[in-house]
Amino acid sequence: MAPRLFAESGADLELVGIQKRFPGFTAIEELSLTIPAGSFFALLGPSGCGKTTTLRLVAGLEEATAGRILIGGRDVTTTKPFQRPVNTVFQSYALFPHMSIIDNVSFGLRRRRIPDAFGKAHEALRLVELDHLAARKPSQLSGGQQQRVALARAIVNRPALLLLDEPLGALDLKLRRQMQLELKSIQEEVGLTFLHVTHDQEEAMTMADTVAVMNKGRIEQLGPPDALYDLPRTAFVANFLGQSNLFTGPVVATTADSISVDIEGHRIVVPKARAQRHSGEVTIGVRPEKLSIHLAEPATVAGGNLLGPGRIVDVSFGGVSTQYLLAIPGLGTVVVFVQNLGAGPLLAEGAEAWVSWKVEHGFGLEDEPLPTSRFPSDADTASIAVQKKRAILSELEEA
Repeated sequence: MAPRLFAESGADLELVGIQKRFPGFTAIEELSLTIPAGSFFALLGPSGCGKTTTLRLVAGLEEATAGRILIGGRDVTTTKPFQRPVNTVFQSYALFPHMSIIDNVSFGLRRRRIPDAFGKAHEALRLVELDHLAARKPSQLSGGQQQRVALARAIVNRPALLLLDEPLGALDLKLRRQMQLELKSIQEEVGLTFLHVTHDQEEAMTMADTVAVMNKGRIEQLGPPDALYDLPRTAFVANFLGQSNLFTGPVVATTADSISVDIEGHRIVVPKARAQRHSGEVTIGVRPEKLSIHLAEPATVAGGNLLGPGRIVDVSFGGVSTQYLLAIPGLGTVVVFVQNLGAGPLLAEGAEAWVSWKVEHGFGLEDEPLPTSRFPSDADTASIAVQKKRAILSELEEA
């Protein structure tokens, strides 16, 4: 591993029983977590879940209603923002437009009369591969370059903790993906602790060592990205971190290793080790890319689950894969992703089809089941959109 360009290492961050109440609502119910020093940690969740409030509390821009904030073991709960070993990179970049890039990056060091401010600024710019543009103004740079300047300006202060508040939200898709890889590479090189706030699932999974999925002021689930995706514990995590097909039914049989759930007459097997509940009404799920689609009913295979027949109600080509919506009587709509290995979609709209998947790819949730026979998923929303589209086209034809 290459030697770090910055001698200082990151510090761990600990939140203990944090609560934040505003007049009329509670932004954070109770939050406790520990972020190890030198890690890349992501707070992921929808708007209003409390993730940005959490970041502002850590930065000292908001005061906690209850609880403690410790950075490197030091309690900073009541410490002023400028006294905390923290820097923040915002979505807006917040660069000084009248200053050159080198002046922007060295600004904080010069104000604090840090020796060799320009030398340290050049070092930070070399880290983000922009030292050759040091004499330019921000308006002469692209969005991605401005974001890297903002990152250099934050890193040059050698904070123990770097806060990233939706830092890539203003970039286009291709540049955003490029910057995701660059950010991760820079974090590994400088060894600082990164706390990244985002609503973008791909962004969190691409960069973070650990992801905490937030919902309504609480952490629903925390862990490595692949573990959260492969084995979500709640319906919220299953549908926010990617897409899932979720079904609810009673457990009708158990073995030492698995449970069998009746889904409208279909017996679906789930490994016990991958199910949070083993009796009563349970909700089970499977990711769309784990499904195989068949034009004819396949033979029953040990270690597999089968649903169908149904009708293809929508086909959406997405480049790498094609999304199929399969309407199965009594079950609703199942979403299937099929990798595009050949030319064009495999199935046409209106075709009859079955879906199957390996038992080990299913999972069971800890949620109390909804009173309906099936948990709603993203596929339901997509199906409704398809129906509305067809209704509109029908009305236009009649007119």
